[in-house]
Parts: sequence; structure tokens; C-alpha cells
Amino acid sequence: MDRRAFTLSLAALALSGLAARAEAIEPEAENVAAGRWPIGSQYYPTRVRVKPDLPVGSIIILSDKFFLYHVTAPGEAMRYGVAVGKAELTFRGQAVVGRKVEWPSWKPTPEMIERDPRSYAKYADGMQGGPENPLGARAMYLYQNGRDTAIRIHGTTTPSSIGHAVSNGCIRMVNDHVIELFDKVPLGTQVTVY
Repeated sequence: MDRRAFTLSLAALALSGLAARAEAIEPEAENVAAGRWPIGSQYYPTRVRVKPDLPVGSIIILSDKFFLYHVTAPGEAMRYGVAVGKAELTFRGQAVVGRKVEWPSWKPTPEMIERDPRSYAKYADGMQGGPENPLGARAMYLYQNGRDTAIRIHGTTTPSSIGHAVSNGCIRMVNDHVIELFDKVPLGTQVTVY
């Protein structure tokens, strides 16, 4: 087994049961700001303990739990609530942050237009970035082998979608949360989606 496969295997083992064993360390002050966001308080940013062998700086997403973990130190991560792709559109695998954009523009993929022309055909030429743009305040573009996967970790105009499988495959975050994450992760950050 090569080193990369071994590392991936270790990461998969370390993640098994991660959500069940994650325990709060010191919830951030914003965690107790009831009603600040239209999401369940379990999806507020929370500092949690994780397996100490997870790579520091990496992002791990547990789609079925609707959580994104940004590993900030050995055995420690910031956990954020997310929305993920609908069952048939869920992205799984490893990627890296290949591009970062503030107030990104958006253009639906041809597949999105084909699946739902009523919702997406009117945006076939794209939409400029701004508060009404579905990608929200920030977007981190996920790449595999130097190619854009068309999957993003991005903000949203519908924060109430957090905790649900509703997107066309992307990972949605509350705008405040995606801005915080965007400011902390560099290009090349490893992202693993389960």
C-alpha cells in the first residue's frame, strides 16, 4: 500500500464514529447567540475534539450528519453545520481547495438546467456576485487532479437549508460561517467528503 493510500486509510479509520464521539471543548461565544441564524443551534460553529491523527488544516465533511470539520490543531476542530447535495447528487471523495472567490458569480451547470429548466434556464448566462447570488459571500472551489469538480463550499441566500440535503451537490454554509472558514484555509487545503 503506498503512503497516500495508507494516509487515506488512516483518515477513514479516524473518522469512523467521529460525529458520535465529538464533544464540545469550549463553545465559542457565538454558539450561545440564540436566534442569530435561522438554523438549529447544533449547527452553530462549535469547537470539538476529534481524533488526534486527522491532518491539521484539513476539512472533513460528514454529509449524512450535515457537519463540516476544520481541523485546527491535533485533536481539535471547528465544526460547522452545512447543507449538502440531494441523495442522487451527493459528492464523495477527496479534493483540494483549488480556487477561492469573494462574492462569486454563478452559472448553473448544463446538468442543472436539464434537470430543472424552470428554475435554472433563466440563469444560463450566469449571475454576478452579490447578496442575491446563490453562492453567497464566499466560495471555495474543489479540484481533483488539477480539474474543477464543479463542487464548491459556499455561502447561501437560504440559511434555513443548513442541516438538509437540498443542493445540486455543493456544500452550503451560512454566510458568516463561510467567511470565517474562507479566511482560515489556504489554497491547496485537503477536503474529504464522506
